Amino acid sequence: MLPISKMKSFVSSSSFSTLSPYFPITASPTLSLAYKSTQCNPIFTHLSNFFSLKTPRVSLPRNEGFSTQKRTAQMGASLSPPSGEVHVIVGPMFAGKTTSLLRRIQSESINGRSVAIIKSNKDTRYGLDSIVTHDGMKLPCWAVPNLSSFKQKFGEGAYDKLDVIGIDEAQFFDDLYDFCREAADMDGKTVIVAGLDGDYLRRSFGSVLDIIPLADSVTKLTARCEICGNRAFFTLRKTEEKETELIGGADMYMPVCRQHYVSGQVVIETARTVVEEAHKVEFTTTA
Repeated sequence: MLPISKMKSFVSSSSFSTLSPYFPITASPTLSLAYKSTQCNPIFTHLSNFFSLKTPRVSLPRNEGFSTQKRTAQMGASLSPPSGEVHVIVGPMFAGKTTSLLRRIQSESINGRSVAIIKSNKDTRYGLDSIVTHDGMKLPCWAVPNLSSFKQKFGEGAYDKLDVIGIDEAQFFDDLYDFCREAADMDGKTVIVAGLDGDYLRRSFGSVLDIIPLADSVTKLTARCEICGNRAFFTLRKTEEKETELIGGADMYMPVCRQHYVSGQVVIETARTVVEEAHKVEFTTTA
């Protein structure tokens, strides 16, 4: 226990609050004594002088920081390519792919964006200068043999002003991947692609599936099975032709569900076998 004389040195004679005998109104005298003791110590005096030194100010040109940030942002903007998009619409025949494409193109046009639609010149069902849906919706288009020729045919100046490019029956374009990649990544275009994802044998058709890794969105549409009315994911060919690219409508194709695709293929194969056998018998008899 400290002697009374030393205790007095830590406690000042200043008055305490009447509300509490433990907390004085003025600052603690202990801190005051400690501060005075540091002034007599050369180490604390040296540290005090050190921290009291003023940091020299570095004068910068006016608005230098802002202009540097602005220049950096401008350089980054000039180096980065414009941002485009790729949207893919797939499904069997009669699923409404072209209708969906044309509606999106119309919506973009109403919003003030410059649009153009491309189709293959192989599709001559409704003429070469327009795209017509199964329900009668119609819009003008550019018919080209390949997508790489579109820019030249459309005009490079006009192409630069384009915002949105629609591609119908995309399965007929072998250069689909390269065109979509360049248009979206380098030219900043929004490309909307509609096409068959599978042929009548349920195999990949053209390059449509190749652009899915490029796509911002992929929409898989379905039709109604022509036999039972359930959702149809596949296209059944009614005729005996075997080539992959056989352009036609309801006279050659119908949308079917899985069950009726399998049974329909069996019926078609059986009928084809019967016809072939009949031709063989006829040829043998004639010979």
